[in-house]
Amino acid sequence: MINKMISKIKKLDAPIVVGLDPMLDYVPEHIKRKAFSEFGETLKGAGEAIWEYNKGIIDSTYDLIPAVKPQIAMYEQFGVEGMVAFQKTCEYAKSKDLVVIGDIKRGDIGSTSTAYAVGHAGQVQVGEKKFRGFDEDFLTVNPYLGSDGINPFIDVCKEEKKGMFILVKTSNPSSGEFQDQLVDGKPLYELVASKVAAWGEEHMGDDYSYVGAVVGATYPKMGEVLRKIMPKNYILVPGYGAQGGQAKDLAPFFNEDGLGAIINSSRGIICAYKQEQYAKFGEQGYADASRQAVLDMKEDLKQAYVK
Repeated sequence: MINKMISKIKKLDAPIVVGLDPMLDYVPEHIKRKAFSEFGETLKGAGEAIWEYNKGIIDSTYDLIPAVKPQIAMYEQFGVEGMVAFQKTCEYAKSKDLVVIGDIKRGDIGSTSTAYAVGHAGQVQVGEKKFRGFDEDFLTVNPYLGSDGINPFIDVCKEEKKGMFILVKTSNPSSGEFQDQLVDGKPLYELVASKVAAWGEEHMGDDYSYVGAVVGATYPKMGEVLRKIMPKNYILVPGYGAQGGQAKDLAPFFNEDGLGAIINSSRGIICAYKQEQYAKFGEQGYADASRQAVLDMKEDLKQAYVK
């Protein structure tokens, strides 16, 4: 799957992943009215509204981008109905030939990690048959429990030819409370990066590993160091746009080949219609506003990776 993602990045000249992180107040009123008229102001109505919202964004952007990244918490808050919307979103994105990065940030040990991996990337045995649960192509994984938590994900991803992005240095302001602490003279995030590089050697694609890393756009100097530690690991970079990351600061995340990083934008794209520069599209044209935001991001990012 890493080979497919890189191929699409090259073809589209767009190292972009759209974060499908819908809050209900992001959804335009006409979509909510339609969903509530059919299912009421219920969890099912909310699930239907966010699914239709996502579908519109996918329809307007799938030919411009290689991947989408639904954040599972935004769906879990609506219970089972939200998870139905999550599954429908993943399935629909895959039907449009998009790579789906399930932003689930799971991580446990032994059979628990295996169950997470099977549910989101593998196949579960039911009697004589096997079934796929959510069937994402990549997963985000928390490494806090060490190799016991990571190896089950690697095993399932090897079997399915899928991948993962392991949290190394996250974009949130308080990430340094743990991630920046020194261990034998080095910040913890560098030690995690070294482990990611080692884990990645166990599951390689053609040029890059199926095991990648999450490093926030808000820390470009750290990104430069981490790029050197993990030369063969793709970096998923959150924090561009709404969280303050700027294209001019993203160059350290890319390798000399112009590859090696995929940049996430969530609110900056899915809520583009709420921004002054895209206000002309209005609520009815929210999907068109998202498309224009992708086109603008694509041009903006060229200053980071075009040599």
